[in-house]
Amino acid sequence: MAKRLFTSEAVSAGHPDKLADQISDSILDACLEQDPASRVACETLVGKDLAVVAGEITTTAQVEYEQIVRDVIRRVGYVDDSWGIDANTCKVMVAIHGQSPDIAQGVDHARDVTQGDEKQLGAGDQGLMFGYACNQTKELMPLPIVLAHRIVNRLTEARLNREVDWLRPDSKSQVTVEYEYNDEGKKPVIKPVRIDTVVVSTQHSEKVGQNQIREWLVPNVIQPILSQLPIDKEGVKFKINETGTFVIGGPCGDCGLTGRKIIVDTYGGWARHGGGAFSGKDPTKVDRSAAYMARHIAKNIVAAELADSCEIQLAYVIGLCEPVSVRVDTEGTGKIGDDVLADLIREHFRLTPQKIIEHLNLCRPIFKKTATGGHFGRDDEDFTWELTEHIEDLKQAAKKSL
Repeated sequence: MAKRLFTSEAVSAGHPDKLADQISDSILDACLEQDPASRVACETLVGKDLAVVAGEITTTAQVEYEQIVRDVIRRVGYVDDSWGIDANTCKVMVAIHGQSPDIAQGVDHARDVTQGDEKQLGAGDQGLMFGYACNQTKELMPLPIVLAHRIVNRLTEARLNREVDWLRPDSKSQVTVEYEYNDEGKKPVIKPVRIDTVVVSTQHSEKVGQNQIREWLVPNVIQPILSQLPIDKEGVKFKINETGTFVIGGPCGDCGLTGRKIIVDTYGGWARHGGGAFSGKDPTKVDRSAAYMARHIAKNIVAAELADSCEIQLAYVIGLCEPVSVRVDTEGTGKIGDDVLADLIREHFRLTPQKIIEHLNLCRPIFKKTATGGHFGRDDEDFTWELTEHIEDLKQAAKKSL
């Protein structure tokens, strides 16, 4: 078998881009909590001692935007100017206006609804969305992104529990996994066999040295996570704070923007991405809701053992409710043809924005949880797109198609 490497990264809640995502999604949640029909497209910029919120919001909710911004910054842990931003003293600017009436008319009344059909929402924009699942992990996600998220989540846990007093909110991880590839048989095999490299960069106080950081971090954060894996972990290369110092971090070290970590949010680069970000967007925006549905479909197909891996593409046109295309790619691992699976998807999943919202119950204030740790592969009852209730229906339909 040929051997190849693949790498994915993750970032913590204190990373400036993720801080921006959390602010945007917290504003979305605040709107949905009072008005489930809110239309929200909220963007955030965070810099040194500054947070700017802008976008289009149409809602009956009464929202204290500045207070939400400060609450998020405080919750993440930025309460000291020297850490990049202080929730209590930073400047907050708000530039919000209503949704464009040109967009609203396309969303409110889909133009491709046939006579006699119920009222349907049209897509809030054109675009293409991807969803993916594979059997590399119990989460049905690619292994590198799962491990990268676990590492930064463990760092955050250690900081919040004050296991050491020098950790600060901003951190990143990167994991390289070696795979065996064999595409000579009828069914391709792609199998993770070894952890090659683990990279961690974590913001820290000026009072701690790099040797101390490494000596604590490797045995207390990385190795407990790797020890759970049934693959080769000998000779792993650890790269810790390779610049030598990471005292200046957060918005002080790098400006943060909503939507800049779309690969971290999804599959770590293993699968395609349509390009649209998720955070700050209400579920009428198919960038978000259709990407969630595409993951839901792909996960159910892999969970039903109809394929070892599955990528779904959906594409929409603004003002229309039905997708203009549904594409399936099982990378040669499917038990039935990809074109047959595409037909089964049309039969068993309603793919209009209205039906996606209803099926996944998306008009709820659940989205600030998605803004850190990835949107997929998580065990949380509010992450309805991770449910696999269609397994038996898909299995039965697949049998009939043979």
